[in-house]
Amino acid sequence: MNDRMFFYKLGKLIYGIDGAYEEYGKNCRVSSPNLLWILYALNDGERHSQKQICDDWAIPRSTANTIIKDLESKNYVALSQIKGERRELFVFLTPSGKKFADGILSDLYRREKEIYSEIEDPEAILIALQNLAAKMQRIAAKNFR
Repeated sequence: MNDRMFFYKLGKLIYGIDGAYEEYGKNCRVSSPNLLWILYALNDGERHSQKQICDDWAIPRSTANTIIKDLESKNYVALSQIKGERRELFVFLTPSGKKFADGILSDLYRREKEIYSEIEDPEAILIALQNLAAKMQRIAAKNFR
């Protein structure tokens, strides 16, 4: 295999995995894949800034803002000021938002657990992917200097 074939196959695998999550979301009547990822991010029990969610999940800020505003209007998320920040807010699930997210994600977590149990060395896979992502981000950053 050469470099081009490696990245071609890698791209197909990444988009295949993303497509599986998107299909899961559609089956759960989630209106967009980005909504699924925002709920996934917020359902860890921590407070996240909108910027952090956008950076971690590669969601455009305007898209995340629209989704978060919609979730806020349904009382699924609440926002709170980050100390020392004028414009950035924490986003977190309300109790009804937690119930909503759990209703969508609990079956997904169960399915992920089944798949995870079949992976021989999950830590090694994550380390290799993290190293690859860091190298790709450095390459991308060089193109914009």
